[in-house]
Amino acid sequence: MTERSWWGWGTVDRALSDDECVALAAGLPGLLGRPRAVPDLAGLDLPAPRVTPPAALAPLVSTAVADRAAHTYGKAYRDVVRALAGDLRAAPDAVAFPRAEGDVVALLDWAGSAGIAVVPYGGGSSVVGGVEYRGDGPVVSLDLTALDRVLEVDRVSRAARIQGGALGPVLEDQLRPHDLTLRHFPQSFEFSTLGGWLATRAGGHYATLHTHVDDLVESMRVVTPVGVSESWRLPGSGAGPSPDRLFLGSEGTLGVITEAWMRVQDRPRFKASASAVFPDMAAGMSAVRAVAQAGLYPANCRLLDPGEAALAGAAPAGECVLVLGVESAVHPVESRLAELVEIARDAGGTVTGADGGPDRAAEAWRSTFLRMPYVRDGLARMSAIVETFETATTWDRVEELYTTVRTEVGAAVEQVTGAAGMVNCRFTHVYPDGAAPYFTVVAAGRPGSEVAMWDDVKAAATEVLGRLGATITHHHAVGRDHRPGYDRQRPEPFALALRAAKAALDPAGVLNPGVLIDPPARVRS
Repeated sequence: MTERSWWGWGTVDRALSDDECVALAAGLPGLLGRPRAVPDLAGLDLPAPRVTPPAALAPLVSTAVADRAAHTYGKAYRDVVRALAGDLRAAPDAVAFPRAEGDVVALLDWAGSAGIAVVPYGGGSSVVGGVEYRGDGPVVSLDLTALDRVLEVDRVSRAARIQGGALGPVLEDQLRPHDLTLRHFPQSFEFSTLGGWLATRAGGHYATLHTHVDDLVESMRVVTPVGVSESWRLPGSGAGPSPDRLFLGSEGTLGVITEAWMRVQDRPRFKASASAVFPDMAAGMSAVRAVAQAGLYPANCRLLDPGEAALAGAAPAGECVLVLGVESAVHPVESRLAELVEIARDAGGTVTGADGGPDRAAEAWRSTFLRMPYVRDGLARMSAIVETFETATTWDRVEELYTTVRTEVGAAVEQVTGAAGMVNCRFTHVYPDGAAPYFTVVAAGRPGSEVAMWDDVKAAATEVLGRLGATITHHHAVGRDHRPGYDRQRPEPFALALRAAKAALDPAGVLNPGVLIDPPARVRS
């Protein structure tokens, strides 16, 4: 099995070499001459554990340095920088590895009676502080990845019962013999779990129609401190507020998702793609809006602005690129692609790759997309500032949002770093009524000040999105880093209901304190 990186993204063997880090940073003056070294696990200084599990649970609980270090942070830029600096003051006191749902129940009972915070942990790919405990009491990280089985397949209804700890490749491997797929592929697919996708309302492969994992849920089973919640398997229901909707997006603060019946589909047999080049973003946006409103539902509909297209090697001459892809399990897709291509041409696009040959722009973008988290880590080792944030707004405000964010966040980057940075954008998901722009910021940082500088850039982006009425997150979740924006976006009556649900389901307040809402004040004896 390939070794996971404890400090950064993905696997150890795919991280950038020192020479690759240096070459990557050549275009950003003022960075380190050589990348900072990755700390040796054996030399890490972690706080002493403050918890001792009962004898019956001891086999499930680890206080090993490697386990605690790997579960301290998620994979946000600020997480990577702190890990590289050996700053693991937030390390959990222990990591629990339940093997069955009954273990989850027992561990929550112990934590509730002992006043120990519990942070549910899937693949640990959060980029918003979703798995980092920021309180001052004892905490246990609850790693669900041993609950990783496809328990049952209903081929007639085309659904599967899957445990929440199953990583993306693990569940797909188990569905493949049935010629089925969940077909949910977030960028973190290799390193995130079904339970994590559900808890964060993750966005996946499809750029249109079924954009979020919400759309694939038939029913859920959730362990809360006061009991197990299991909804009925139904294709649809009008029976009051949906119990699944209570837990979708709850980010581990209301319960632990142990199983879900998911709507699966036959594996695609027919695929085709094409790209179109546009002279500017206004023309590209017009094309994407026409595609989104045509009811053709392409699986891929990614619009890259000039900076993003150049970074991917998809259009180095300053053009925008629209990447289109269609697929089907039952019939050829060439005619549908032809309709999409015609829409792009009508909007002024120059189309490539629609003749059945290789779509080089799409291939270049996909390669860059999968490699980007490793590139981010390489830049972090060179003291660059790297931030990504995504949002969504309606079509009547998309162009203003794109222009304002690039202008104002660009100005904030220059103020924070003292030099101009790069602010690129791509549209990851599109709808008939709007789009989800995804921004990438890269700038030179100052060694030792990277986290504070990142925080300042993040605050500027949060302020702009809130002022323009755009969501604080389309698919990255809230966690702790997006709390200011979420608090502004969320209606106050709903906040009251959420606090009441938290108090009812988690009366001791032990589940992921600080996510979505403030933790209750603890009475000290």
